Amino acid sequence: MIKYEDLNVDEVFVALDCSKEGLTSEDAKNRLKQYGLNELEEKEKITLIKVFVRQFTNFIVWVLLAAAIISLMIGETINFQVIILIVVFVIVLGFVQEYKAEKAMDALKKIVEPTTRVRRDGRRKEILTKEVVPGDILLMETGDSISADAKIFEIIGLKIDEAALTGESAAVEKMDGDMIFAGTQIVHGKCKAVVTATGMQTRLGQIAGMIQEVEEKTPLQVKIADLSKSLAIIALTACVITFVLGMLKGAPLGGMLIIALALAVAAVPEGLPFTLTLTLAYGMHKMTKHNALIRKMLGVEALGSTTVICTDKTGTLTKNEMTVEKIYVDETFFDVTGVGYEPKGDFSVDGAKIDAIKHENLIMLLKAATLCNNAAFEEKEEKWKLIGDPTESSLVVAAAKADLWQDDLENEYRKIEEILFTSERKLMSTVHEIEGERDKVVFTKGAPEFVLKKCSFISKRDRIEELGEDEVARILEKNHNLASSAYRVLAVAHKTMLEPLTPENVEKDLVFLGLVAMIDPAREEAKGAIEICKRAGIKVVMITGDNDATAKAIAKNIGLFDEIQDFDEVTDEKLRLIVADGVITGSELGSLDDEEFERIVEGISIYARMMPQQKVRIVRALQKKGHIVAMTGDGVNDAPVLKKADIGIAMGIKGTDVAKESSVMVLQDDNFATIVEAVKLGRAIYENIEKFTCYLISRNFTEVILILLGITLLGFDFLPLLALQILFINTFDEIMPAIGLGLDPARGEIMYKRPRKPYEKILKKRNLILIVSIALVMGLASFMVFVLDNPTNQIEKARTLTFATIVSMILFVPFAFRSLEDSIFKIGIFTNKILVAGVFGTFLLTLSVMYIPFFQEILELTPLGVTDWLIPLFVALAAMGFAEVIKAVTKDVS
Repeated sequence: MIKYEDLNVDEVFVALDCSKEGLTSEDAKNRLKQYGLNELEEKEKITLIKVFVRQFTNFIVWVLLAAAIISLMIGETINFQVIILIVVFVIVLGFVQEYKAEKAMDALKKIVEPTTRVRRDGRRKEILTKEVVPGDILLMETGDSISADAKIFEIIGLKIDEAALTGESAAVEKMDGDMIFAGTQIVHGKCKAVVTATGMQTRLGQIAGMIQEVEEKTPLQVKIADLSKSLAIIALTACVITFVLGMLKGAPLGGMLIIALALAVAAVPEGLPFTLTLTLAYGMHKMTKHNALIRKMLGVEALGSTTVICTDKTGTLTKNEMTVEKIYVDETFFDVTGVGYEPKGDFSVDGAKIDAIKHENLIMLLKAATLCNNAAFEEKEEKWKLIGDPTESSLVVAAAKADLWQDDLENEYRKIEEILFTSERKLMSTVHEIEGERDKVVFTKGAPEFVLKKCSFISKRDRIEELGEDEVARILEKNHNLASSAYRVLAVAHKTMLEPLTPENVEKDLVFLGLVAMIDPAREEAKGAIEICKRAGIKVVMITGDNDATAKAIAKNIGLFDEIQDFDEVTDEKLRLIVADGVITGSELGSLDDEEFERIVEGISIYARMMPQQKVRIVRALQKKGHIVAMTGDGVNDAPVLKKADIGIAMGIKGTDVAKESSVMVLQDDNFATIVEAVKLGRAIYENIEKFTCYLISRNFTEVILILLGITLLGFDFLPLLALQILFINTFDEIMPAIGLGLDPARGEIMYKRPRKPYEKILKKRNLILIVSIALVMGLASFMVFVLDNPTNQIEKARTLTFATIVSMILFVPFAFRSLEDSIFKIGIFTNKILVAGVFGTFLLTLSVMYIPFFQEILELTPLGVTDWLIPLFVALAAMGFAEVIKAVTKDVS
């Protein structure tokens, strides 16, 4: 095996039979067949056997097996056979559902497949990461995850986080000829590198076991597990009491053991963890359909309690479809027509078309903006596709409208150096050389106030003048006016120079060329989404790197500016001055200490000219005030704040790999409205969990109360239900309604409520009152049905009526649990089709066991006449009515 670390770059190209121009598509196709996909083998794949074995960790399986053994020991052969069949059913049901859930989760992980930029067929292309092959030329820059082991042959200020391989947190500086490795991340700079190994042949592949990620249980899953354990203790206590009471009344030992075990099955809502997992998995799948990819289950439940959404502006509240509309050069505004990224449009001044080529400084500005640029665009299938940042792409498109094409310019001006853009510097510069000329050409673009600080001169028509303070003030005023009209504004400068090409020399004494104003229209749906947030008690905060005028203009367009408070309660003059116009800038935030900032943080809705590290401070201050914060991010520097926020949200389109790995949720469309829709679904999921939990617990304890009443008041010979009847109800009848409640569709009113408190218990006071009241009433009502049917003379019919009553309540009461606050008549009985189907299926199953002789004999049931059904149905309707009354009475109980 070749050790590419020991070879120089030229030797690597020879060994791999490739060149700096990259592979051809045909060559890449052949190499993919030879080397295979660029993927790591999973440490633990989902297998049928593993899922099957996991079914035996279910508490109910062991309880049922114990009941089966006891039945066999005391000679109850039919009981033994039926219970074994029930065990098989429980295992098969759990196996099928869990395997489907595992496969669904695996499919979700594959929805957003990572891509990598490479050079193929002599052009820059974006391909699926799994299709990278040895010999490919990687084009890597800040924020990228490195997709394969590779040898660097061109580099600009490269630093790489290799913690995934070495455990070292400090970024490693790389040099030309060094190796870079799959699984590491670029935190600064850019490079070109030739791929030497992919998939399991990479260094990461050799230690693949170290990167297997384990999905941790969410706080809600832990709460449900703890609740199930608590209920199990209660159930065991009830079993012991029942067993002791039965023995005191002279009941047979074997029979009492079966009844006690059946009670254990009845009292413990084994369906809780199963229904919870199914509800969360279904919720994640549904969110994915709405372009919100949940990477961790934690995000589903946390979304429901979100109180603040901190969002970027570009691409989230706006369309991220930058179009250059105005250029300010030679003290003149040039208008540019055309929409989107198609290079068609005209240049005009005061409505009159002009020939751009005749305006020297305009042409120089367009050249500078195109060459000081890392974006590209190409025509593919009669459509123009951009590669890179939309802001930079819009500059390339604007130049193309003047017949200045990027490829031609790059051939004329060969780039030899680049000083990278950072959020702190707010500008970038490139150095170029022209064949046959000694002087080098520098092009710079960035935020106007930052670029102007680097300029000593200004280009005006046919001359270059010194840039005075008055001129700077006039330019900044033009910038402010454009920004106030929602334009994003960049300044462009240039100069010629000789070596040395140090950063200090390159960005010094620049010649100012002009301003470029581009528009990024607000998303139509953003305004409506913000209005929904206001109704739902969720504060929306816009954090942007743009200046305050642009931020305020966009905020007004989308209705966010109305959120700003008057700050009348702030008496400190310093704070009042900072927030007087409703916007706080990064420099103003930097002048405040934590205590001062926390006094005003809840009132600020717009943050302008913010640095990524300041986002962490904003989140921390809001969290100190008790808020649950969702934060969007797309860059490498956003990783800390995405981890700090309660819900870190990465951009799926413009987000870096680092940002996505640090997030809980990825927006596949980078749309703010998607966040709001995800919050709505998160709230609905939590409400559904609350509903089916209350339903299952009330249902299970109905039977416990019924059996305890029977044994206490009537003795073992007159039990209202037999063991097999209880097992049938709890195994077959109650699970489908619970699933129906877990998958209840979200109602519009859910976004008219205030966010729930994050530490609120599922079994809060109102829910406990509801559960206990309904369980008592249903238990007493079932017992009265049994007693009033004269069990001393016709015990089998009395038990059948009681059985029918319990099942009837299963058919009706779940509809009352569709809301723990509103009446079922307000919600609608048939709006949850899954619940209706589940109840109907339960009804048919019950009829089959009651009227098919084979099942009648096993469960010891007798056929009921039409008039006999009136009592169970009346009691079930009354129970549903009682549940509605309890809901109305406890509606305001917290």
